Amino acid sequence: MIEPRLADDALLDSIRKDASTAEGFRMWWLGQSGFLVQHAGRHLLLDPYLSESLTKKYATTDKPHVRMTRRSVAPGRLDFIDLVTSSHNHTDHLDGETLGPLRAANPDLTLVIPEANRAFVAERLQCPLEWPRGLDVGRELEVAGFRVTGVPAAHEDVEYDERGRCRHMGYVVRFGRYSLYHPGDCIPYQGQVERLRPFAVDLALLPINGRAPERRVPGNFTGVEAARLGHAIGARLVIPMHYDMFEFNTASPAALLAEAGRLGQAVRVLECGERFTESDLERHA
Repeated sequence: MIEPRLADDALLDSIRKDASTAEGFRMWWLGQSGFLVQHAGRHLLLDPYLSESLTKKYATTDKPHVRMTRRSVAPGRLDFIDLVTSSHNHTDHLDGETLGPLRAANPDLTLVIPEANRAFVAERLQCPLEWPRGLDVGRELEVAGFRVTGVPAAHEDVEYDERGRCRHMGYVVRFGRYSLYHPGDCIPYQGQVERLRPFAVDLALLPINGRAPERRVPGNFTGVEAARLGHAIGARLVIPMHYDMFEFNTASPAALLAEAGRLGQAVRVLECGERFTESDLERHA
């Protein structure tokens, strides 16, 4: 099993040591699509999956979710989170065994979701219907210095509810002088580049596990597609995600690195639990 670069006490010590730093930002990849962003002493958690719920759920089925990377931290130990996102309803992006302990540890926590998913989220998390903050395409909100804007995600299609609200969302997050794009799960779709380019994305956090019918799950960008999207939107740096979590649904970053090299697109491959800073961004971009 892959061991995180930092985990448990060591990870928490790293996060807390930096919390008083006013300048710049820090970010840690927590595995799968989960990232912790720290800016001006406040903390944003993007699409965390920090449990064994899927491994347990599918253990006796013909689609076992065998974990590849050890969990970086128990969610209940993250007692300093201001804002957490869920991009859509799949369990590795909306996990009751992650979000329940997080909410218990952070009484003032704000959860951002696609507005179209409100009823589903409330049922899964056993939370009040009005607790999550809902977004739709083009809508934005600001919490703890993080300004979050909703953009469509195609997983594998851009889907809408009966009221025309997007079910799978990506988020552009702006904080200080930086911006990042986290699409949740997504493949290329028409108009995507034109929608994203005006945000002047610094960090594009992109899934790379691709699409394979035999997996029997909706897919994501391939590494080649991720490199091309990052380049097309003018992202200063692409960081891959959504791989090395489950044996049946992973990919190597090699194709991303090769295509990015051909395009001249900057890429940084992180280890789970690794710390990334604005200095790293300036050095790589």
